[in-house]
Amino acid sequence: MLHIVNKSPGERSTLASCLAHARPGHSVLLIEDAVYAATKGHAAAGAVGRAIGAGVKLFVLRPDLEARARAGAVAEGIVQVDYRGFVDLVTQNPRVQSWL
Repeated sequence: MLHIVNKSPGERSTLASCLAHARPGHSVLLIEDAVYAATKGHAAAGAVGRAIGAGVKLFVLRPDLEARARAGAVAEGIVQVDYRGFVDLVTQNPRVQSWL
């Protein structure tokens, strides 16, 4: 299953809810303002790290990181993808859940 999160974890609890439902083998893609959670030292770093340790795969959309000048600050264990990678994730996962 692919979970897509687009809201900043500093403004909404969307990412926390998503990570609470994500299971080992699931993928989580951070886009738009959610990309801040993928950066080193962010308040959500602990939750993101625990999810990775539990077997959840974390991805972040590189163009959204670049738009926010955060491309060089991605935390370890998070894979950067471009738009083609975004499409690949959608096609590789039989179910997609967007967290609003």
